[in-house]
Amino acid sequence: MTDTTLPTLEKSAVEEFRTEFRGELIEPGDEAYEEARTVYNAMIDKKPALIARCADTADVIAAVNFDREHGLALAVRGGGHNGAGLGMCDDGLVIDLSRMRGIRVDPASRTVRVEGGATWGDVDHATHAFGLATPSGIISTTGVGGLTLGGGLGHLTRKCGLSIDNLLSVDMVLADGSFATASADENEDLFWAVRGGGGNFGVVTSFEFRLHPIHTIIGGPTLWDLDQAPEVMRWYRDFIADAPEDLNGFFAFLTVPPGPPFPEELHMKKMCGVVWCYAGPGEKADEVFAPVREFGPPALHGVQAMPYPVLQSAFDGLYTPGLQWYWRADFITELSDEAIERHMEYAEVPTLHSLMHLYPIDGAAHRVGKTDTPWSYREARWGMVIAGVDPDPANNERVMAWARDYWGAIHPHSSGGAYVNMMMEEGQDRVKASYRDNYERLAEVKRRHDPANLFRVNQNIEPREVNARGSETRPE
Repeated sequence: MTDTTLPTLEKSAVEEFRTEFRGELIEPGDEAYEEARTVYNAMIDKKPALIARCADTADVIAAVNFDREHGLALAVRGGGHNGAGLGMCDDGLVIDLSRMRGIRVDPASRTVRVEGGATWGDVDHATHAFGLATPSGIISTTGVGGLTLGGGLGHLTRKCGLSIDNLLSVDMVLADGSFATASADENEDLFWAVRGGGGNFGVVTSFEFRLHPIHTIIGGPTLWDLDQAPEVMRWYRDFIADAPEDLNGFFAFLTVPPGPPFPEELHMKKMCGVVWCYAGPGEKADEVFAPVREFGPPALHGVQAMPYPVLQSAFDGLYTPGLQWYWRADFITELSDEAIERHMEYAEVPTLHSLMHLYPIDGAAHRVGKTDTPWSYREARWGMVIAGVDPDPANNERVMAWARDYWGAIHPHSSGGAYVNMMMEEGQDRVKASYRDNYERLAEVKRRHDPANLFRVNQNIEPREVNARGSETRPE
């Protein structure tokens, strides 16, 4: 059993640490402390004993060694978007990578090297100049590290696969303070584990991704009245299954934002819709979108040509840092008529920012085996997320109750596990359900590289224990 008792951090120890640390050490009472402990989800209010804002990999090594020697809880913060706030911890040490945002694009090999504190907006800016892109999420302020280590669903999933399917190597600092590179040819066990196993195995200081020739896409939302939603969902489940892989589209229940580019008559209206991203030949776009324009017909078909980073950042202004978030999630293999009936009971989202999204998982993502990476739900058709969101903490109970009840109604129609990037802290059974048969292999990799579970502020993989006779046991 991991000992989670937190020791008192001596001032002299911090001062000694400061002498070997090039970045910024932030303590309670410092002017920068409140800003430094704030994360994307304002529902999270954790107060670490020390925040180590690293300048480079040497700082990360020093921070990991300091934490191990002093027995503190340890969290690793990249972009700060984790819904459960797992980039922060109470009373422990936070390794903050936000200063480490360097990016190097190699257009000849179509690869990009990205430091662990970068956001996807940073990556898009750097790669777009070369007419290249790699799969990411749907909000550009999301951190590269957190999204990638959990899998990486987004606008390019059907065409290019998950972010982890395009990951070529990582540099990382392990629990013993050593530095390792992991790839298909080096430290293969670690490379397998970090492609979906989260931050359980070390601090990833840089990622190397494969890039694809994507510059201008054709995308945007198509919206229908909410009373059409059952027909739209049935049409969508069949249409997307047979659509060209160049076309991605996620289904949503939403409230139309009160501003451009949406027409005034739709402002604040509860609707359903699909947000499209077509990254194929432009001359085929009209043919691809013809069934979309014709079905319904829609109240709005806001699809147009745009640079890929424009679509990737389209939600940034609506989902700014500081909102209250409560997430529930599941993988969905079949969107049955009965499930659609359950969806309709909760389709009228309670606030402007609350949502339900169904992100397609097929095409390129289905061509990777369920044991090739820890991300085992390769047969799933969608990753579903239900998020109760509002700027006002007074509405927390209302949006949380809606999300919980909605999830409770749909979960019996799910595949059982969930995308770990969209989970709150839901307990070990949910973690195991999300990795299924891959959990035991992850636990073995954890035992080899982090037997004391130093990296435990995450969707935790508990290290497999070995008794004195060499037999495997599991922690209680």
